[in-house]
Amino acid sequence: MEGISDIKIVGIDEKRPPVIRKEPYIDIFFKLSHQAPLDWCKDFNALLSKHPTTPRIKEKEGLYIEAWVRSPDEITALLKQLKNTVAECSRRYIERVELSMRNSNDANALLARQGSGEQGRLNRIIAELDFDDVKMQ
Repeated sequence: MEGISDIKIVGIDEKRPPVIRKEPYIDIFFKLSHQAPLDWCKDFNALLSKHPTTPRIKEKEGLYIEAWVRSPDEITALLKQLKNTVAECSRRYIERVELSMRNSNDANALLARQGSGEQGRLNRIIAELDFDDVKMQ
């Protein structure tokens, strides 16, 4: 299975190749190596929200970066910037996941420490309470 750090731009969407048209811009759809998670896509879109051509990923699809350029000469520079943004987005996503895991581990360690002292004694008493019906003799 491919991970977040493996997300890369691998080419152009074959079904939507760039075409010179009457409009003063060229739509270009870059294909990712595999589907990116929703949060990753949101981060990507936020990072590029102020970019003049606002490249973006449809968050539910997570497989194509939709962008545009004014001339073919701009494509190479745009690709370089998008590659850097993909790498930065992956780095941030991994960092957030690791932080979440550390926080979870810290919470588990706190619960384990509560196994001693008064809190631990209280926890054991509560765990041992018997809520079965009383048997009549």
